[in-house]
Amino acid sequence: MPQHPSPEKAFTPPLTATADTLVAADLRPHRSTSRIPRTPYHRLFAVPGARAFTLGNLLARLPMGMFSVSAVLMIAGSRGSYALAGAVTATGLAATALVAPWTARLVDRHGQARIAVPATAFALLGSIALLLCVHYGAPDWTLFAAYAATATTPNTGGMSRARWAHLFRGDPAAAHTANSFEQAADELCFMLGPVFAAFLCGTFFPEAGTLVAGVLMMTGVLIFAAQRSTEPPPLRRTQSKSPALAPGMPPLLLGFLATGAVFGSMEVVTIAFADAQGHRSAAGAVLALQAAGSCAAGLLYGTLKPTGTPERRHLLGIAAMTALLILPLLAASLTGSLLALSAALLIAGMATAPTMVTGMSLVQRRTPESRLNEGMTLAVTGLLGGIACGSATGGWMVEHVSAPAGFGVPVAAAAVAFLIATAGVARR
Repeated sequence: MPQHPSPEKAFTPPLTATADTLVAADLRPHRSTSRIPRTPYHRLFAVPGARAFTLGNLLARLPMGMFSVSAVLMIAGSRGSYALAGAVTATGLAATALVAPWTARLVDRHGQARIAVPATAFALLGSIALLLCVHYGAPDWTLFAAYAATATTPNTGGMSRARWAHLFRGDPAAAHTANSFEQAADELCFMLGPVFAAFLCGTFFPEAGTLVAGVLMMTGVLIFAAQRSTEPPPLRRTQSKSPALAPGMPPLLLGFLATGAVFGSMEVVTIAFADAQGHRSAAGAVLALQAAGSCAAGLLYGTLKPTGTPERRHLLGIAAMTALLILPLLAASLTGSLLALSAALLIAGMATAPTMVTGMSLVQRRTPESRLNEGMTLAVTGLLGGIACGSATGGWMVEHVSAPAGFGVPVAAAAVAFLIATAGVARR
């Protein structure tokens, strides 16, 4: 049987070829160069199955930007108290902070699909219970109990990051781009989520935001879980210690706690400020501008080659975030203008994504591979715990001082995060 040359050999000119033949061969298009991605992001989605699990994950993650705003608008509108609304959302987030690491540990041991679907279904029941309690005027304590029942909501962003880490193991450049994309996706969801929630609650009925968010979350998780080809294999047995005890993790998690307080307080205070200006329906759009600035910065950051150590980049990011957060405080206190506040939030948000990207990269570096979902969920748990504290503190400031004064809470929280990061770098 005759031997046929491979495609690679077919493009290799013989040693005895003439100069004209060599030139012709050099001008031939090589297949490998035609497949080079145009941007780092094209490389991500060239992986089979990546687009499908990303679509499902985005659907499941969008409600994360809707639930808190929907709950605040729903509860404050029916009970007339931002302090109660902030306390209820803080309770739900605190419960999630306690339960989420256990859910993530089950995901690591038994797989994403087997755990995420039932966990999401149980959380959906909690959201429906909250909706019914508000609609039918149930006692205040039932709101706390119902929102706490949503604590089993799985960390879909962490599961998506775990898939990228599995697909690009040993490729730091691709992993950096993937982490940047995931952070931009977070910001996109928190940009569109509040706007969508405010639109639903203001246009239809107060409970519409919570209802639609629950449906989207369940649908997205079902689509995400169905993509089994990109799912990391479960590791049922592991001898590694808890990621929370890994070297360098405690100060990093404390930093996430303080950073979460920035987000939680900013959300409640901005809604209250817009309400005081007579533009409650515009609150979601104002919050979206902060996320828009962060989303754009995150996508740009993903195309750049990082320089310096991740610890130093993280510290610089927190310093920039602290400085820029002074702008919303000044805009609200000095001008009282919602338009000026919107511009300040857009600029302030630009330091968020690079800071979070480097923070999540540090978490991945310091977490044992067999417990990656748990490690990243601990980081998100820190954020949720901080959001709970920030939400309650921001609501108290609005209720007892003023909405403009409430913008001092995120500045103080960012300053605490900077001090924690500085101490962590000095220790290492």
